[in-house]
Amino acid sequence: MKMKYIVIGYTVVVALLLCFIYIEMTKENQFEVDMVYYNRQLQEIESELEQVRTSVEQDTMNGGKTTDMTGTQTIRDKAMASLVEKIAEIESAHNCIILLTTEETYGQQLNRLISEGAIIFDYMPEGELEGKIIWEVSKNRYEELSQERSETMLMLVVIVAAAGYILLAVIYYIFMRPFRVLEDFSTEIAKGNLDFRLPMEKRNMFGAFTESFDIMREELKSARESEYQANISKKELVAELSHDIKTPVSTIKATCEVMQIKEHNQATKDKIDVILNKADMIDQLVGNMFHATMEELHALKVEVVEESSLDIPEMFNDLKYYGNIIMDNQIPECLVYMDRLRMKQVIDNIVNNSYKYAGTDIHVAFQQEHFIAEDLASEIEVELHQKATEGIRITIRDNGKGVPDDELALITEKFYRGSNAKGKSGSGIGLYLSKSFMRQMGGEMDYYNDGGFVVELFLKKV
Repeated sequence: MKMKYIVIGYTVVVALLLCFIYIEMTKENQFEVDMVYYNRQLQEIESELEQVRTSVEQDTMNGGKTTDMTGTQTIRDKAMASLVEKIAEIESAHNCIILLTTEETYGQQLNRLISEGAIIFDYMPEGELEGKIIWEVSKNRYEELSQERSETMLMLVVIVAAAGYILLAVIYYIFMRPFRVLEDFSTEIAKGNLDFRLPMEKRNMFGAFTESFDIMREELKSARESEYQANISKKELVAELSHDIKTPVSTIKATCEVMQIKEHNQATKDKIDVILNKADMIDQLVGNMFHATMEELHALKVEVVEESSLDIPEMFNDLKYYGNIIMDNQIPECLVYMDRLRMKQVIDNIVNNSYKYAGTDIHVAFQQEHFIAEDLASEIEVELHQKATEGIRITIRDNGKGVPDDELALITEKFYRGSNAKGKSGSGIGLYLSKSFMRQMGGEMDYYNDGGFVVELFLKKV
């Protein structure tokens, strides 16, 4: 049962008790007298008065032997004083009034008490009326007593209600609240929020219990992270292999195209056509696999180390099967920050695009200078922190028609292919990866049209 239902039920019970007391306080009370009680009191008082009378008479008789009238009068006065004193004690003990007929104000007091509704009994010890035994219990006094009793009951109900609410608050804080926290915790875990920590409190009676749940959360989080990293590693491996397979496949296709031109034997040309078709099929399948994998990956891993700049021209020489690549000058010898594998992929993507879309000679020039490097971590936070960095600029230029001006800003977007890509293989991911790899190596990539398509690569110098 939820705590709120317990509080509501308890509040209803308290409200009903308060309503009952209110009704008792406001309704007209019936004046009732317990006559059995007063009859018992009357018997006791008459018995005590009889003993007092007997004692007074004996004292008077013992003192009556004196012949002197003055002495006899003195003894009687003493006896009467003793009688009055003992009657007063009886009145105090039984909370009553003993009114004797011998009193001067007998008639006046009796009339007053009758008008006030007092309870009056005759005092007739020997069959003769000697006085009245009276209790001043009027209707007004009875109503006052009833009011006092109702107020006492009201106070008791308020005290019990307050004590009950305090008890419910203690029960909630000690027993129910920890389970409410566990309920919130389980809800967040069910949503997949494994970063929601379970608060630990020193006075929690279920501390070990809740701590076990938090340990379970940590284990689930660790297992999820391990699974995530394993999936990322698998996808990165598939993406890398897919992209790397495209290079030898492109080489096979380029070789087949050259052999088709030079070969005159029809049978051999047919076999070359089969190889070329199968290479196209492999290229398409690998492209599809690479495309599907890259949709789930934000970036491939880049491991930057210090490498010699003299290794870069060799990367261009390995691609001369595409066409004629002309080195316009020697590269300055220095150490640069780069990932050798990713740098090969960048150069291969650019040379392959120039060969595929321009079909002209490719010129490569090297120069040592300063360039503006963008901090990728800051770019993610929208704010760019730029600084001039010394490095190597590699200019790759073809003599083709270039890229249409309205498409130039889009060619490094993921999966974007230009209007001249129709009928040509590719997935629109090469330049996107190239720019991403260069930035992750601490460098930069720029591109523009200048008598052909020009790409400038910048590598940071150590």
